[in-house]
Amino acid sequence: MFNHFLNLELKAFLRSASVGKSIALKVFLGFVALYFLLSFLVLGFALYPLLLESFPKQKPIEIVNNAVIFWLAGDLIFRFFMQSLPVMNIKPLLILPIKREKVIHFVLLKSLVSIYNFFPLLVILPFGITAIIQENLNAIPVLVWMLTLYLLALSVNYANFLIKKKFADNIKAFFLFAILGGTFVALEYFEIFKISIFTGTILNNLLKNPFLVFAPIALFAGLYFWNYNFLKSNFYLDNSLKSKIQEAKTTDLNWTKRFGEIAPFLQLDLKLIWRNKRPRTTVFMSFIFLLYGLMIYTNPNHHELSFIHIPIGLLMSGIFMLNFGQFIPSWDSGYFGMMLSQNITFRKYLDSKVGLMSFSVVVLALLTTPYAYFGWDVLGANLACAVYNLGINIPVLMFAGSFNKKRIDLEKSPFMNYQGTGASQWIVGLPLFLIPSLLFYGFSQIFNPETGVIAIATFGFIGLLCRNFIMDTITKGYQTRKYATLNGFKQQEN
Repeated sequence: MFNHFLNLELKAFLRSASVGKSIALKVFLGFVALYFLLSFLVLGFALYPLLLESFPKQKPIEIVNNAVIFWLAGDLIFRFFMQSLPVMNIKPLLILPIKREKVIHFVLLKSLVSIYNFFPLLVILPFGITAIIQENLNAIPVLVWMLTLYLLALSVNYANFLIKKKFADNIKAFFLFAILGGTFVALEYFEIFKISIFTGTILNNLLKNPFLVFAPIALFAGLYFWNYNFLKSNFYLDNSLKSKIQEAKTTDLNWTKRFGEIAPFLQLDLKLIWRNKRPRTTVFMSFIFLLYGLMIYTNPNHHELSFIHIPIGLLMSGIFMLNFGQFIPSWDSGYFGMMLSQNITFRKYLDSKVGLMSFSVVVLALLTTPYAYFGWDVLGANLACAVYNLGINIPVLMFAGSFNKKRIDLEKSPFMNYQGTGASQWIVGLPLFLIPSLLFYGFSQIFNPETGVIAIATFGFIGLLCRNFIMDTITKGYQTRKYATLNGFKQQEN
């Protein structure tokens, strides 16, 4: 039966209408995967001598044991954002004499062949073999230790499955996980409770008592059957056919009326963001990206104003603008035809999008003001980048949006989701970040970094002064291509 399922998967791929695009994308991703596979393999062979050289008084295997908990936490975060869950079209199978258990086991076992499960194996095997040879260790305990680490990696695979299926849609539950993780990091950092020492001790004891391997085996089996029971409880035809019944809720958006003629469009955008998964996630991600500056400003090498501060400032104040603006008007692809049939002017429709993005830039820029702790020059660079986003980057995104012709599903997660992404999304990234960075670099080389910041802010103010003229020109582009856009939105993307 498993061979039959594999045959169905192959036919579904080859007979897809987008097979040409899928093959091209998979070939590119194949080269990327090969690069990472080789990188992890090199890391596996180099890790032991690197640790031995850096920490000559400690055994490398004990250092790894103390760091395993951080590797597992990072692996879980990486998988959550990057790994796609295994999927299978079960509706045609539900009416056939095929046991549900076999289908569920196939889906779960299919996730084990993910490339993300090969990465840790390419590090564990070379490192473990090197440890046996270099330290003249008994092979059996080390092999059991290697099996334990790999079982933990596979357990993370199934833990990610559960988190995505059960908690990804629940933002409150997601933040509870984030707070819990942050608590453990704080306890470790302030040395109140060092979880790394705790887990390291357990793994060190495993080398002395190999029978403890039954604990990770039990963990792996428990997560597997937890997933199994969850999928089995939802494996019914009625589940896939019945529509969700939700309590209708109304939101008072009367305050938007103060914005005049763009108020109805602004209300639609706010409701679209709040009620749909993909745009709603962009809002939460915007606040998370505010912490991005801590990765740069806490580095002693970047205390002085430099080239790297510009893209960071643009990103922190413009992350919502970027994620939302690059898919205008695809957000409204579901009812774009209805809008064209109404007595609606394109200029008011576009002004509402500009207003929403401008508001987000102002709010995020204000939230970056605590970075003044790292210097007033850092705050000045962030605010200058915000002005540049308002005056230049928003019009650039609006212009690029006139070429968008791909519809998007608002209920799909934005992580590793390329639906609605076309050439314009890739091309528009160059002027958004490259031009202001080069502008800063040029002025800072000729004069000084502060002059480069002033130049960025000046260009932003010029863009704000010319906004009406720029928007009139952009509106003509939307009107010229509106029927081509509508035709593109009617095409279902597989």
